Amino acid sequence: MRMRRFVSSATVCGLACVALVTTQAQRQGTASTASGGGGQDASQTPAAGGGQRGGGGGRADAPVIGPGNLVTGVWGTDPLAVDSRGWGWMTKSYVSANYKRPFYNKAKELLFSDKQVTSYTISTFDPDFYCEVRKHYAYVWFEMQHSTMSWDNVAKMIAACPGPDGAAPMIRMPDQLESSIQKATDLGAIGLIFPTIRDGNQALDAARYSRFPPFGRRSSGAGQASSVWAGVPGGYQNTFNENMLVVVMLETLEGIINANEIASTFGIDVVIQGNNDLSRFSGWAQTDPRYQSLLTVSRNATLRAGKFWGNAGAQYLTGNPLSPDVRFVQNGPSIDGWTPPARGRRNSTEEPTIGVPAGRGRRGGGAGGR
Repeated sequence: MRMRRFVSSATVCGLACVALVTTQAQRQGTASTASGGGGQDASQTPAAGGGQRGGGGGRADAPVIGPGNLVTGVWGTDPLAVDSRGWGWMTKSYVSANYKRPFYNKAKELLFSDKQVTSYTISTFDPDFYCEVRKHYAYVWFEMQHSTMSWDNVAKMIAACPGPDGAAPMIRMPDQLESSIQKATDLGAIGLIFPTIRDGNQALDAARYSRFPPFGRRSSGAGQASSVWAGVPGGYQNTFNENMLVVVMLETLEGIINANEIASTFGIDVVIQGNNDLSRFSGWAQTDPRYQSLLTVSRNATLRAGKFWGNAGAQYLTGNPLSPDVRFVQNGPSIDGWTPPARGRRNSTEEPTIGVPAGRGRRGGGAGGR
């Protein structure tokens, strides 16, 4: 008896499944006929509104997809006009209204005077040569990202010729760590250059530890900085924030895409490109129009943010459509025409095709336009 009931139940279940499959097939056939005949293959585009989530609405609210704007930037593909505020209006607002110029940071004084700022790169320990170079440039670029120098090496060079008469000692940092920034500022640097900044979080770390409270979060240390800058008007502790210069480098496509949030970060003063690395990361030569568009994105974002703009490659001082806007570079000509002696210059991987005269390029054994 139980067996009969089981067979009967299985038969009913089977008939129900057959009916369900038949009904579904009929529905699919009806839909196919209504759409014009044969069934839709995988290559056909679904009807408007099909499969949309979020309450339907068809295609009326669909975004207009063009060539894309991640790399072209939010301000368009053309250079924005410079308004009456000029370059660096936000950077200028970081300086106390009571501070009396000139800055003892010569690079910052030239920036605020709307001049182009050049430097000399030092990558090896040589106090005498540093002191000579300091007479002829706006700032000295101490290379701590790619060189094997120690913090002690840099400290001894800065201590060899202290005071405000000469180029500002600035350091390209190995990272944005508080501990690294503390060492750099305690030994007397009054400018820090942060490479390969990718987003606003990294920019904020770079800026916040580079100045004393209440502007930033630099800790008071017992380094040599106060003795290096002894006798500056107002005292070192009270004028350091006004003279500090925080520079960030955009060297990847991610950095370019995030140029607005990086440039707008509180405490950032200057935005430059690491031109060689930006070329490597993007895959576009510096002569490629697409590479030029990356520079325009960075330039527009920096202008909108009220900061100063530049490039690591000194070849961008002239010959490029954006050269009139370049305010800050690595290397470049000296202020007074002094020519540094040859010092075992390495072969350069920099592309010297954009407005650079013969003989101008990577000086001082540094990393050039990287």
